[in-house]
Amino acid sequence: MTAEKRTLTIVQLYPDDMNIYGDWGNVLTVLKRAKWHGLEPELINYNVGDKFPTHVDILIGGGGQDSGQLKVQDDLQKIAPRLRELAENGTPMLMICGLYQLFGRFFKTQKGNIIEGIGIFHAETHAGPERLIGNITTHSEQFGDIVGYENHSGQTFIDSDMQPLGKLVRGAGNNGQDETEGCLHHNAIGTYLHGSLLPKNPAIADFLIEEAAKKRFGDFTPTVIEDRFAAKAREIALKRPR
Repeated sequence: MTAEKRTLTIVQLYPDDMNIYGDWGNVLTVLKRAKWHGLEPELINYNVGDKFPTHVDILIGGGGQDSGQLKVQDDLQKIAPRLRELAENGTPMLMICGLYQLFGRFFKTQKGNIIEGIGIFHAETHAGPERLIGNITTHSEQFGDIVGYENHSGQTFIDSDMQPLGKLVRGAGNNGQDETEGCLHHNAIGTYLHGSLLPKNPAIADFLIEEAAKKRFGDFTPTVIEDRFAAKAREIALKRPR
């Protein structure tokens, strides 16, 4: 199979309701970098009521307000068995903020209402008394320093059998208490970092692409990509105040 025919199917989850923090930039980054790596990305937008795609190579979802989470809740439960199957089979996923919360067991709102999650991440989220806002840096053994921006009231606590995406260097992270940020389960990543995340952290984008390509084609030969703009963005982000 030639590189030109190596198609990767990228599915964006609920872009109509869960895409308020520049999360579209994550999709654009994966599409562009997949092409630079010699692959042919195909984008499918999945919204409430759509038929879920038969084949998924990478799944990306974004953040949303409580109202957005409520809009997608029932539909998410309908496709939950398929999503859990994909996650357990190693399909690369990136879930930001609101969908990170719903990929856990539940999100409990300030009023005490429960928005049910789908349990891919063994975690639960409770609305806190204040928003956790600001520039954030975490360190990951796999990806190095990860830079981004957080803006969330939810406090997420991951179970002891889960691996955090990173340890806090600065910021609040999952809950402002245990110095963890995000969650990594098989090839599924959940995180509060947005703004968008992937343009400033291309190592994570390449991880998603590489794992997807190896899973679909059995191998992956990366292209050396000139990342000076991403490096400059990271340099500036690291110098910005909290």
